[in-house]
Amino acid sequence: MNVLEGLQTIRQRLVENGATPETLVLVDTIMKRAALPAAAAASTQSLLQLVRMLARSPVASNNMAVYNDLLRLEEELQTSAAQYHERMQAEESKPIPKTKKYYKELKEREERKRA
Repeated sequence: MNVLEGLQTIRQRLVENGATPETLVLVDTIMKRAALPAAAAASTQSLLQLVRMLARSPVASNNMAVYNDLLRLEEELQTSAAQYHERMQAEESKPIPKTKKYYKELKEREERKRA
């Protein structure tokens, strides 16, 4: 994931959560840095990783409102990730239907046993 796109998504979610203006200024500042040509190739594994990076910033360390906004978003992201993993595990644990070939071979084996 591109860092700039991730930061835009984070900013949008912070606005939806009613984050303080200081939090939005922090994200905007980091977005400006990420928009520079030297940072164009920067990537991240997840939004959660970006939020944690923002929470470790000096601005968040010095302002509890900013830190709390970021922690709230981090918790939402963790919850949604956990729900996604649960859904994926449920999908994987569903029984896979047998093919026609399986039933044909099963029938042939049973016929051989009877003979």
